[in-house]
Amino acid sequence: MGICQSNDANTNSTPPPSNGNSRSAPKGDFVDDKPAAGAKASTSSGGGYATGQDGSKKFNDVYRLGETLGKGAFSVVREGTHKKSGSSFAVKIVMKSQLTPEDETALKDEINILQDMEQPHIIRLYAVYDESSYFYLITERMLGGELFDRIVSKCYYNEKEARDVCAILFGAMNYIHQKSVAHRDLKPENLLLMSENSDSDIKIADFGFAKRAISSTCLRTQCGTPGYVAPEILEGVPYGTQADMWSLGVIAFILLGGYPPFIEENQRDLFRKIRKGQYEFHEEYWGGVSSEAKDLIASLLNVNPEKRLTAESALNHEWMKSDDTYLAGKDLGVNLAEFKKFNARRKFKSAVKAVIMINKLNSLGDNFKNNL
Repeated sequence: MGICQSNDANTNSTPPPSNGNSRSAPKGDFVDDKPAAGAKASTSSGGGYATGQDGSKKFNDVYRLGETLGKGAFSVVREGTHKKSGSSFAVKIVMKSQLTPEDETALKDEINILQDMEQPHIIRLYAVYDESSYFYLITERMLGGELFDRIVSKCYYNEKEARDVCAILFGAMNYIHQKSVAHRDLKPENLLLMSENSDSDIKIADFGFAKRAISSTCLRTQCGTPGYVAPEILEGVPYGTQADMWSLGVIAFILLGGYPPFIEENQRDLFRKIRKGQYEFHEEYWGGVSSEAKDLIASLLNVNPEKRLTAESALNHEWMKSDDTYLAGKDLGVNLAEFKKFNARRKFKSAVKAVIMINKLNSLGDNFKNNL
């Protein structure tokens, strides 16, 4: 998870849940410190905060744990089979002893937000077991992997496919924003697929930094992931849900161009470019992309959040309504090759972080691991 230095001005102002794997940082210092793949708080549901989905029973009375799906610094995600129905879920297990009181409060905030979400493209939380030593979060099991991995496995890729993905993301974000919630950590790792058989069953995951945003200037926490964070967050000024639309602009740029709009090895230089909105549509990759698509991206990557497209306005943009045949004729083959290179670099960095997280988990000792 990216870094948050909490200073939000809304009523839900506790720091985002680290689940043990984020840390405080000086103002403006963003450190990409996510748990291993699969170790996200991947949740969403309808229904109130509950001890469990089977009344007063304990977690182990209702579920049987299986293979490990992912590991975080102080959490593990394992397969969980419902003993009565035989249905399979992902179970995130959080060790309470490793959470500060603020972390625990923030985790509950996250759960409450997710339980207010019931939309086809938001990963779902079914139940929470709050027991003496652990929290157990019962979520959908995502079997299709990351969206970007699916895209780069294609042999052919066109603008219509990119547009269809954007339509799903804008629709889900419109729902989230109508609930007065800002996600605040949209990035490829948090865009997952439900199954191996469908490219459109996309789910937005990881609401660890999500906060209620009752106005356009009610949040102050500097948080996010380098490369995807909005300029207003870097500037340290109050912001709202529009910060998410900048992140979606970055994702849309990658979906079409095959590489990020802001690339710098030095983080200070990266943030300077983001604050100024300095990016290019390089002719080699963007010459064949429709002008409508480029206009959409330019309208999302506007450093002024008041002039930036909202999720609703993005859904109604000309590109989103363009003729399917016209967009399908816009081949993105050259960009797909670049996309594969970008994704390979991204996965390598994620693998390094996963090793770091596993080492942190090992440092907790066998007692934690043996009790999971």
